[in-house]
Amino acid sequence: MKYVFINYPKCSTCQKAKKLLDENEVKYSERHIVTETPTYEELTAIIEASGLPVSKFFNTSGMLYRSMNLKEELKSASDEEKIRLLASNGMLIKRPILVKRNKVLVGFKEDEWKELK
Repeated sequence: MKYVFINYPKCSTCQKAKKLLDENEVKYSERHIVTETPTYEELTAIIEASGLPVSKFFNTSGMLYRSMNLKEELKSASDEEKIRLLASNGMLIKRPILVKRNKVLVGFKEDEWKELK
């Protein structure tokens, strides 16, 4: 089974991650985070498998996140509300995300990604 690489092709961090995957011959299928935004159900499963809090899946440096003033709004939101918000627009989701069964990497940390096969 190969990985699913969820990314935004114009994102320089995603490009670096993809280059590392290719150089290390990691098998993956690619998915555009905006045109194929993960559904509520998919995000719920990914977040559960990651073991990370929902807040780690927000693209906090993104323009949309800032323009919506989500830093304040999310403080009182439930996890379900947060996941529904993420599923509403791929630009709100931190990227890239790499998924394979119960293995989930969010954001690009080169050391973590180098260990993949």
